[in-house]
This record gives sequence, C-alpha cells and structure tokens, in this order.
Amino acid sequence: MSFKDKLSSFLFHPKKEELPEEALPEELERTAQEIPEAPAAAPDDPTRLEIPSDHPIRQLHELRQKESGALPYPHLCMDEDGVLPPELLEKEKNRLQSSLKSVCGTRWKAAKGRTRGKHSKKKAESEAAAEAPEEQLIMDARPWFHLSSDKIYAWMLIFPPVGAGAEVSRDMIYQALAAQNISFGLNTALLDRVAHDRDRYFNLYLVAIGKPAFDGRNGNIVDNFPREIQRVLEVNEFGQVDYTALNLICNVEEGQEICHFIRPTEGEPGRTVTNQEVPAKSGKSVPLPKGRNTEISEDGDTLIASMPGHVEFAGSTFQVKPVLDIDGDVDFSTGKIKFVGDVNIKGDVLSGFTVKAMGNIYVGGVVEAGSTVEAGGDLTVVKGILGDGTTVIRAGRCIFAKYIENATIFVRENLQTDCIVNGRIYCDGEVILRSGRGSIIGGRVWAAKRVNASAVGAKSEVKTSIALGGMPCATLEKDLVRKKLVSLAAELERLEAQLDSPAKASLMGKVRMKMSMSELRLKQLEEELDSAREDLKDQDGGRMECGVAYAGTEINMGDEFLRLRQETHQCVAKLLCGEIVLM
Repeated sequence: MSFKDKLSSFLFHPKKEELPEEALPEELERTAQEIPEAPAAAPDDPTRLEIPSDHPIRQLHELRQKESGALPYPHLCMDEDGVLPPELLEKEKNRLQSSLKSVCGTRWKAAKGRTRGKHSKKKAESEAAAEAPEEQLIMDARPWFHLSSDKIYAWMLIFPPVGAGAEVSRDMIYQALAAQNISFGLNTALLDRVAHDRDRYFNLYLVAIGKPAFDGRNGNIVDNFPREIQRVLEVNEFGQVDYTALNLICNVEEGQEICHFIRPTEGEPGRTVTNQEVPAKSGKSVPLPKGRNTEISEDGDTLIASMPGHVEFAGSTFQVKPVLDIDGDVDFSTGKIKFVGDVNIKGDVLSGFTVKAMGNIYVGGVVEAGSTVEAGGDLTVVKGILGDGTTVIRAGRCIFAKYIENATIFVRENLQTDCIVNGRIYCDGEVILRSGRGSIIGGRVWAAKRVNASAVGAKSEVKTSIALGGMPCATLEKDLVRKKLVSLAAELERLEAQLDSPAKASLMGKVRMKMSMSELRLKQLEEELDSAREDLKDQDGGRMECGVAYAGTEINMGDEFLRLRQETHQCVAKLLCGEIVLM
C-alpha cells in the first residue's frame, strides 16, 4: 500500500497505524493537503445532513479519492440559498438521510464486487490465486434524485464512476431526470453548470421546485358592534366607580351597518416536479348572522338594522331590540312602563311606579322607595336604590348600582355596588363590594358563589346575615309561589261562600286559572331545584371574603351556622369538612 493510500485510510478510518518512517515532512504536509479532513459538524444547522462515521458515503468517497486523487469532502446541504420553509426541512431531513444511506449502501456493495480469476480449491492454487491481479468492476457515474413527500421539491446527488466507468454528462443527468419523470420547475442553469463542475460529485443540489398549492381563505364576518358586552366596572385610584361609564345599550340607527361579510377566495392549484397537478381547496363561506329587525343588503355582503334600537348578539345572530328613551323621570307624565325591548331612563324612577322591560334597563338617577323595577337583562342604577322595605328589584342578568338601601333584590348573575344597608339580597352569582365604602350593614345577603366586601357588619354589632351556596333566587321564588297559592286558595274559598251569580263564576274562573298557573310554576321550580342538588353537592358551598367582619355577623352555609363574637380582619370564611372555618 502506498503512503498516500495509508494516509487516506488513516484520515477516514483512524487506526493505531504508524506512518512509514521514510515519509518526508514535506511529503506528509503535501499529501495531507490533498486529502481534506471532514468539516466540523454544525448541530444547529437544520439544512445540513449528518454523516456518521459508519455512513457508506465515506467509503464511496474514499474509493473515488484513491482512483482520482484529491477530492473535496461531501457537501450535503438541503437549502444552500435559504429558500425552503423551516417546517419542510424538519419534515424531510430524516427521510432524505434515510434514503441517502440506503442508496449509498447499495452502491458501495456493488462497488466492492470485485472478482478474481477462477481459483482451485487446493491450497497451492489458492495461494497462487491470491497473487493474481484484481479485476475491478466498472460502474458509470449515476445521478440520484430524492423527492419530498409532496413531490414539490427534488434534490440531486451525483455518484462518481468506479473504475473505467463514464463520467457524468449533461445528457446523462437529463436522461436520469426523464426516467424519474421530473420535468417541472427544473433549475436548468444549475443542471448545466453541475454537469461541467469540477466538484460535482458527492454534493447535494436542490434541482427542481414545483408549485405548492394554496388553499383559499375562508369567509369572515367583521363586526361593528361587540358580540359580548364586558359587564365590568373599573375602580379608580380613589376607590370610586363611575357607573355612568357602564353603558350596556348599544344604539343603532335604521340602515346602519352592523357587520359585513368578507367573501372566501378560490384555491390556487399547484404542480409537482413530476408535472402532476396538486388540487387546492376553496375557502368556505359563512352566513351573515341575521336576526330580528335586521336585513341583508342587496349585494349580500352587509347586515344592516331595519329599525332604530339596541344591537345585541344573542345565540348566533345579531338582533335589534327597540329602545324606549325617557328623557326625564318615570312619574305621572309617563305612568307605569312595560316594554318588550330596552329602557333608557335619564332621570329617576319615582315612588310607586313600575318599570318592566324584557331587555336592559338604564336609570341615570335613583330608584325611589315603593317602586318596582324588573329587567330581563342587565340593570344599571347610576345613583343608587333607596327603598322603604317594599321596593323590589329584579334582573335576569347583572345589577350595577351605586348603593342599595332597604330594598329586596333578585339577581340571576352578579351584583356589584358600593354599599348595602338593610337589604335583602338573593343572588345566584357573586356579590361584590370593593369600591367606595364596600360595606354590608344589616339585612341579609344570600349569594350562591361568593361575597367579596371591604367590610361586613358594623361596630355597633348590628345583625348582618351572610348566606352562601344553594340556589337563592329559585328557592325564594318557590316560597313566594307557595304563599301565593295559599292566598289564592283563601280567595277561592271566600268566593264559594258567596251567592251564585255571573260575576262569581267569572271571578272563580280567573282564580282557578291563576292557581293552575302557580301550581305549574311551583312544579317547575321544584324540578329545577331537585336537578341542581346533585351539582351543588360537588361545590364547596360558597365563600366569603372581606377586609373586616364585625361582631354580630352571622354566616350560614347549608345547615351550618356561625356567629362572630369579635372583630375579625382579613377574613375568609368557607366550608371545610362540614364546618364553617375562618381563615
């Protein structure tokens, strides 16, 4: 073995093998320059393929080097120009490495297939045959191609010839491309250059890029009004809340645009490097969310209001509800108000008057004693509720009020206020008093989930009751319906004692109808409570959080009862292991 061959073997297959002592320093230096070492690996470069020490491309490279002299180290870069998306490189790198190792292994096995002349089985003939000259296998150069899984990209690597095989040529490359049906998106300039390049072997080239398919964009709806109103009051640095800033009514004029439609786009088909079409999906259309009192424009792209009112998104559609604007107070000039939409009152609700609305109610002033306000949605009272024990307030969603005094409140979701004095509160959500005074003084507050206040009770130890858990509104309504049934039964008994007359028959018919409706409602409430009891078992029974709880405060959770005997700061009350615990 020549000195050059031994050095090449040493560089690619390190062994404890000494170089010939007669090697001159200048010859060693010259030969080492002719046979380059493997470049340092770049583990953070996702475009380069790794070449392990046992990779068959090393043996092929060494074989070519022995036959033709100095040869650059294999350059296996998937994206020399940086045009490929990172996700493609990550996806195709392992596939390419696996395919390359397989084809290199096959070619190396073929290249090792050297044959000798016929040998005798006898030892002498074998020894003679051992000295017989080798007959080397002849293999032409071979362009090898790898296609991405979607056949949009194609890479090429050219294996050098073995022995007296033919060198690669331009015709050989194009014939190999035709054999693989690669005909679209070819980089012909690169292919023509590579055919005559001095370092064309053992390099990876991106030789063809097809046309990726692009799916169309789906249709979209652009809203001009919010689909969900944020019912949150912000507290300023002074602990105050501006209740006038909570405008839950979104006014719209007739013909005003509510939302508009952006049409979907058609997909753009692609083409693989094998000249096959890649289908593309067209974008999906979405319908305009048309609801009550809205209409679609002639071009079909815009949803507009067909009447002035309040825009609300309910279910899956925008709808316009009528809005009743009261410029002043609710008094004898307006009478009692019963409205199917939203009511916007700029003044007060005076004593003895009733306001009922299926939507939201906004009161810019106060709700006075002896009045009744019922909102199917949210209720906002900017200056507070001043009752006398007979004032009743109901809301199907949330209530926001500056203060509440001597009033009965039914709220299906949350209640937020600055102060509650001698109130009777029934809330299926949370009662929050963290702005202004943030105090609950006297009365009874029953919240299903949480009571969060700055202070509960007073230094005078006035009795203040806090009940947590359960279903406050449904439970109280059931009790009221039962009382109503008792009252109707007494009235029916009184009517039966009267003399028969057409008026008596008419009145008894009305009472029986009311009794029938009340019994049906009572049955519905009982079923609702029964079905909810299983869910309530998994809950923790509610929670009370306050900065200070004064003596005289009573806490109820289910059947458990606790009365505070002393002032407690930073108080948190909850039910643990069937017992009320202060934390």
